[in-house]
Amino acid sequence: MSKAFTNDDSSNEPLIVPERAPLPPGVPNYVTERGRRLLEEERQALLAERVRLNALEPDDGAEEQRQQLGAVNKRLRDLTERIATARTVTQAAQQDQAVRFGATVTLRAVQEGTAGEPRRIKLVGADEAAESADLVAFYAPIARAILGHYPGDRVSRRTESGEEVLEILDVQYEKP
Repeated sequence: MSKAFTNDDSSNEPLIVPERAPLPPGVPNYVTERGRRLLEEERQALLAERVRLNALEPDDGAEEQRQQLGAVNKRLRDLTERIATARTVTQAAQQDQAVRFGATVTLRAVQEGTAGEPRRIKLVGADEAAESADLVAFYAPIARAILGHYPGDRVSRRTESGEEVLEILDVQYEKP
């Protein structure tokens, strides 16, 4: 019988540690100030979890505890590497209204004679982008299409369903 149908939660199978969102080759690891803070908070939480696991008394779950500790240590190594390569981009560096890293952009899809509903996205780093659909990695196709453009510009990008034209309605940066 499959373990999925039993009450036995223990497992001799190794824990699978999900990889961090990869950066494309040659792409710098840009992060927003918020993204840097989130990485540091994650690091602190993992360090606390490692201390907690090390403090547990070995019992019948010793193998599971060892696996959990290994998973935490792997996540910490990956995170430490990501933090070491992070380049924080401050909003003070943005001088104009062009779409750049860290921008919050309001845009909409336009077709002949009609315009879609406005959508707001923020261009962020790889780790921050995984949180929601509103936070888009700066190297994602939609981000690459609008980077360097200004409010009022129309840009096109190729999608699975064909050519899409986007109109940039507004570009904002958080005040430092």
